[in-house]
Amino acid sequence: MAATDGPAGKRPNSVWLTERPPLKRKADQPAGLGLDKIVAATVRLLDADGLAKFSMRRLAAELGVTAMSVYWYVDTKDDLLELALDSVMGEMRLPDEAEPDRDWRDHLRALAGEYRALLTGHPWVARLVGTYINIGPHSTAFSDASMRVMKESGLSLEQITGGLSAVFQFVYGFATIEGLFNARCAEAGVPVDEYFQQVMTAVQGRPEFAETLENSTKIMAARGGSTVWEMRDRDFAFALDLQIAGIEAMRDRPGD
Repeated sequence: MAATDGPAGKRPNSVWLTERPPLKRKADQPAGLGLDKIVAATVRLLDADGLAKFSMRRLAAELGVTAMSVYWYVDTKDDLLELALDSVMGEMRLPDEAEPDRDWRDHLRALAGEYRALLTGHPWVARLVGTYINIGPHSTAFSDASMRVMKESGLSLEQITGGLSAVFQFVYGFATIEGLFNARCAEAGVPVDEYFQQVMTAVQGRPEFAETLENSTKIMAARGGSTVWEMRDRDFAFALDLQIAGIEAMRDRPGD
């Protein structure tokens, strides 16, 4: 898709709005190297090392080529990160809208769950979705599916974007914190449940944490769940139901 000139003749900064000429392999280009292979390697490195440690040199070494060979396929590191972001967005399974008895609430829960899994499975995604404009094919498919589900909720056109923000910004915040905690445990080489128990043990007997610990212990006992994942999962499900209840309440509220 060709980009259109914006203010002052500048083009939007997105790989999806930039046309590149067709690639013609040069004699000195490594055989078997292609954009799909480069993007897949980028995702692997980002998952393994994180965004801060990622570099084009590290990527080239992973692929066994020179950095210039990579730049033959992409113009900038940002272009490559944007491609990697949309690649993993394609991992999300969209609900089957052809189901005869589909319910928008179930579809919204499914989309929210997929988004949470994406953010926790690829912690670097949280940073990139706020950096790029996210108009790749997979990002757009997810956005369109979310918009269609929200329209089915019965919200008015002027309320839909607020409804989307309430749900998916909640998911973003919940899953980003969850992913950061998981990453902290991984860096420490300690399982999540063990790390959680270490924290709880460390604050026991400290008077400044007495009220917090007492309240937390009672709440966790009432909530249930024998693992950190189970506790998070119950919190996520209930919080999402609160969002859905809020949508229904605002939808049915008489207009001003």
